[in-house]
Amino acid sequence: MKEPSNQELSRRRLLQMGLTAATASVLTGGLELALPLPAQAQSTLTPDAALAELMAGNKRFTSGRMTSHEQDLAILKQHTEEKQEPFAAVLSCADSRVPVELLFDQSIGHIFVNRVAGNVITPEIIGSLEYGAAVLGTKVIVVMGHSNCGAVKATIQGKEVPGQISSLFPHIQPAIDQAGSNLEAATKANAKIQATLLRQSSTVISGMVKSGSVKVVAGYYDLGTGSVTLVE
Repeated sequence: MKEPSNQELSRRRLLQMGLTAATASVLTGGLELALPLPAQAQSTLTPDAALAELMAGNKRFTSGRMTSHEQDLAILKQHTEEKQEPFAAVLSCADSRVPVELLFDQSIGHIFVNRVAGNVITPEIIGSLEYGAAVLGTKVIVVMGHSNCGAVKATIQGKEVPGQISSLFPHIQPAIDQAGSNLEAATKANAKIQATLLRQSSTVISGMVKSGSVKVVAGYYDLGTGSVTLVE
């Protein structure tokens, strides 16, 4: 296994510093009183069963045998108006061609979706995913890249871009360093790196992973076939 680059290690240290401070604030600064009590998850699914449900939903999506649209949306809205009890969380790219609930054949309130270009891990994203796991009861977190990702492609090209777009590049560069300029390989490497960063940088999620109450995996969505594959 390739050793992490100095740039990646610096990112990890920065994230860990911010998250440690946030955790201390929660434990000692009274923020814990403001946090809602953990919700009862939609089911008693184990992390493995939650992941299996997501992948089964993707098979229904690719085969054209979706079932989520058959659920009574009026009833679902009533049940989720005051609370949410998702069984899974997905960190995906902001790309409009990645409709997370649809491609996993899930409906309102089932998936805690976080989206940012390049599906990169930042303190804000980690905080959101920690909330999903610790408060809402999500059992699995999927960090999902996708084919023809513009953020990864732009990082590979390294050209000058307007505004704040280039702020994404340092997050994705470790994947380019590892996988080279092949877009698919770099996108899969990025998903794996971001998933590892989440597991290692979040004191909340790392503890839940160690206890077996949460699973964190990397995935890759193919825009052409609609299939999601796990990236090992």
